[in-house]
Amino acid sequence: MKQVILVREDLKMPKGKLSAQVAHASVEAALKTDYEELKVWKNLGMKKVVLKVKDKKELINYYKLAKKNKLSFALIKDAAKTFFKSATITCLAIGPDTDDKIDKLTSKLKML
Repeated sequence: MKQVILVREDLKMPKGKLSAQVAHASVEAALKTDYEELKVWKNLGMKKVVLKVKDKKELINYYKLAKKNKLSFALIKDAAKTFFKSATITCLAIGPDTDDKIDKLTSKLKML
């Protein structure tokens, strides 16, 4: 089991901002996951993989795929209190779920 977090490359976020957005996505998606699946993921080490997408359009495409495939997910929109000047969709967490379900959607993406 694993969770993937997809991050927009076009935003060029500083490392600290990017890390906070990834953490928000990971926690939010985990909170939406079935408790029994969450326990299994936790016992297996809570594997997380951070992948990159080109832009908002590509990120939204993966959001739609996750929804269509009934995977837990969290689409994160930054509130623009620090780095961004307006509310901005930054990343998407998918899972935790089985590797095969997640890889079916994201296997072509590269690691950040």
